[in-house]
Amino acid sequence: MSGDFLITSLQNQRIKQVVKLRQRAFRDQTGWMLVEGYREIRRALDNHYRPSTLFTCPAFYLGKNEPPLVEQCRAAGAEIIVCTEPVFEKIAYRERPEGLLAILPQMRASLDQLPLRPQPLLVVAEAIEKPGNLGTMLRSADAAGADAVIVCDPRTDIYNPNVVRASIGTIFSVPVVTATFETTHAWLRQHRIQTLAATPHARQTYTEPDLTSGVAIVLGTEQFGLSERWMSAADWQVRIPMHGQADSLNVAAAATILLFEARRQRDAAAAV
Repeated sequence: MSGDFLITSLQNQRIKQVVKLRQRAFRDQTGWMLVEGYREIRRALDNHYRPSTLFTCPAFYLGKNEPPLVEQCRAAGAEIIVCTEPVFEKIAYRERPEGLLAILPQMRASLDQLPLRPQPLLVVAEAIEKPGNLGTMLRSADAAGADAVIVCDPRTDIYNPNVVRASIGTIFSVPVVTATFETTHAWLRQHRIQTLAATPHARQTYTEPDLTSGVAIVLGTEQFGLSERWMSAADWQVRIPMHGQADSLNVAAAATILLFEARRQRDAAAAV
């Protein structure tokens, strides 16, 4: 640590640039993203994403796992910058900092670069507005073994620090791309991937369709649901039965239910 660069001033230009990375325009301009927290950076490294710079503040470490992670980032070529507590509090976007914040290049990919296994399981998230919901959908996609998440006509930046945080770093373990409706629909048809659209008005329940073949689970905005063009294009329209007073679920909760139904069917078919 003795040879690492130390920043003690809140007015340091490097610190000001890190704070600016909270702004989408600056992230788009630079091609960088912020990743804060041990688990998130750990997951980036485990999936072969290398930080360019790692800002640390040992006073905020929660245990003994942080120093080995710092050394692994160093070995991967990251510049290590040690910050005083006030400086780290300025760059941290969490209320309770853990003393680790990395800058990584954005993982920009296209649909044609997605690695697809036979009978892929995908999520299409249309115009999701809340970073927390998108991050939670990524986390569920990872847990259910989905092949990829396609963010269609996005209204929130997938590199928003709160997306990374809500995903607990699974943005690095699940391939994620952005695309338009037209491009996504054409690509799904090209690869013979059927689409499952969730709507409270459907006759079929979500357990009825056979989800063991290639399928994309399509979910829409928190307020208005799926657009008419996705509803019209869907191979299946399904509903999740509601037994209380609420007439709909949070979009991330709906994604989790549908993903694990697909996982249940696939595991049952594999066991036969």
